[in-house]
Amino acid sequence: MRKINYGLMSMLALLMCAITSCGDAERPSYDGPNYILFSDTLTVLAVQNNEEVFDIPVAATEACSYDRTVAVEVIDKKSNAIEGKHYTIESNTITIKAGERAANVRIRGNYDAIAATDSLGLTLRLLTQKADQWDLYDKSYEAKVILQKCCPFDINLFNGYAVLTSTYMQEFMPNVDNRLIKAVIDPEEENTVIMKDFFYDGYDVKIRFTTNDILNPLIEMDEQTFASTAEAFGTNYGDGYLHLYQPSSGVSYYSTCEQFIFQYFTLYVPGMAGNNVVGTFASAIEWVSADEAKRLYLEGSILVSETVKTDFEKK
Repeated sequence: MRKINYGLMSMLALLMCAITSCGDAERPSYDGPNYILFSDTLTVLAVQNNEEVFDIPVAATEACSYDRTVAVEVIDKKSNAIEGKHYTIESNTITIKAGERAANVRIRGNYDAIAATDSLGLTLRLLTQKADQWDLYDKSYEAKVILQKCCPFDINLFNGYAVLTSTYMQEFMPNVDNRLIKAVIDPEEENTVIMKDFFYDGYDVKIRFTTNDILNPLIEMDEQTFASTAEAFGTNYGDGYLHLYQPSSGVSYYSTCEQFIFQYFTLYVPGMAGNNVVGTFASAIEWVSADEAKRLYLEGSILVSETVKTDFEKK
């Protein structure tokens, strides 16, 4: 179960320090306030299937000697996800057991009904008595829940033909809008593909997929040779080669659901006097079927890498 939580740290600190009881065995009442709030006001759920159940935590400032039940409602005006279609809530009430200070609203996302490009959310509200509400944390009685569809990672989805588009082309490759290339799975490095003849024939680039955080599917690249300066700029500079690396200033990521990569890279020329940085560029790589790649190849409206030409000439 994975999710991003943005908590109210000051409230959590108070809850950690609260050690008094709101009642005893003889009298189900207590001195002092009874505050029950959402632990987090924003939660992003990574919906990967139809079965996984997510917990939205609710916390009380004090433990009591009796069970406390609180109703939970969905605020329709602040929600665009549809209950029963995009998600289900297991119960419209939560119960904090005697002696405890926590419970959960349990939500199940409907993977099949959520599109990868959907921006769906719902807002929950705890229906507590006004006397039991803490004005300082008034917003903590509501919680925004985002439903994010996340397709399971499969390296094979990024194996095959792809269309490359880049701001580099606009600046240094006249009359080129995009390029049909081929990616192959690296047999030596896990979760890595080799972009054959990436921007220029004869120069491959490796891209690595991170899989440790499904809500932040990032790519990584080590420094690599991008092209010769003679081929890119028509003359020799520095040591004669352009090098590529991934800058820290931009977020490079991928989408398994939509089979694409969005990538930032910086180019520089080693051994070149003065400012040797060519610039930072953005690229989009979109995978296509073999049939679509062949259609683009035969159509002749797109620049085609040597690897792709070789594939289709053999066929």
